[in-house]
Amino acid sequence: MSKDISTRAENYSKWYNDIVTKANLADNSAVRGCMVIKPYGYAIWEKMQQALDKMFKDTGHVNAYFPLFIPKSFLSKEAAHVEGFAKECAVVTHYRLKNDENGKGVIVDPDAKLEEELIVRPTSETIIWNTYREWIQSYRDLPLLINQWANVVRWEMRTRLFLRTAEFLWQEGHTAHATAEEAVEETEKMLEVYAHFAETFMAIPVIKGRKTANERFAGAVDTYCIEAMMQDGKALQAGTSHFLGQNFAKAFDVKFTGKDGKQDFVWATSWGVSTRLMGALIMTHSDDQGLVLPPKLAPFQVVIVPIYRSDEEFQKVCDAGKSIKQELEKAGISVKLDDRDTHKPGFKFNEHELRGVPVRIAIGPRDLENGTVEIARRDTLEKEILHIQDLPTKIAHLLEQIQQNLYTRALTKREEQPLAFKQW
Repeated sequence: MSKDISTRAENYSKWYNDIVTKANLADNSAVRGCMVIKPYGYAIWEKMQQALDKMFKDTGHVNAYFPLFIPKSFLSKEAAHVEGFAKECAVVTHYRLKNDENGKGVIVDPDAKLEEELIVRPTSETIIWNTYREWIQSYRDLPLLINQWANVVRWEMRTRLFLRTAEFLWQEGHTAHATAEEAVEETEKMLEVYAHFAETFMAIPVIKGRKTANERFAGAVDTYCIEAMMQDGKALQAGTSHFLGQNFAKAFDVKFTGKDGKQDFVWATSWGVSTRLMGALIMTHSDDQGLVLPPKLAPFQVVIVPIYRSDEEFQKVCDAGKSIKQELEKAGISVKLDDRDTHKPGFKFNEHELRGVPVRIAIGPRDLENGTVEIARRDTLEKEILHIQDLPTKIAHLLEQIQQNLYTRALTKREEQPLAFKQW
């Protein structure tokens, strides 16, 4: 297959878009500014979700779900919040369609106007804090540690797949605490969770910091973030954690009775990462051959490609490939055996290289005779010959090497650049 992708030096922006589409991660949709996340791209996002969700639960959080629609009046209760999101809000005004007079189309039914317009969720602080008023009465109800996996809509005018779209997927944590100190501790703790995830799973070194006053999240007292440097020297904000003070508690009258019998407003945080992490992953590690994935987030870590000239050879090498697959899976390694007989090995090599599979194993009749296979690693494109019986141990070690090499390579590149890098 012909990859036909731009190089980073020629056109960095087109190179990024080429990888997203040609590696089958996502497509533009019929709705302007929205994307279709394809199965391979969504499999990577699922890996991210699983790792992050475990980290959230390990730190005491639980998942819940809140409505997609928010009454317009809720946003007006916190002045800075509505000012920050007003220009990005999608608004629902009617609830019914009807056939037009010619019967050839549909129109909005003017008699089905909502009494109060609904905002399609740009973020959930308002709907959640309206709910928390019913859930929190006493210090015994605190801390309340909730996370939500959801989609949000922010009506962006200039969009790019994964990096900035009108609708995107994310998680948003919303917590309530008895003291400011506890809330600040939570804010900083979740920033550390994000940094650990980025560096350990995504193999992306990040810089942790506090946003300036004019860059804070709308309605926050303080915003902390992690930022990563992309290969073009620009920074990408990869995650944020906000100390909200008592702003939303006061706006929605969320009070608790303390141990001393006195009432006070609770203290709040919110924090989130989104499918923008997919963009960070692509721009940090990928090369002019296509996507490069860290093993911990690859949908499959190893692909086995049979080499053959006849149906008989095909069957023999596929049987050997199945045996290798089983042994590697016993060692906890995720494996795909590409036994399609509709594509030649060269096509498969290019395809899996483009899609960033960390390790490729090629096996043919001569390999069966010698008890060996050819190994190719995606990060360096280096190849070596390994004995089949050594594969589980050798491949496990190789995956660890690739994960570490990607992090080290990204860190070295960042250290060679000035820290005053521009932002995406």
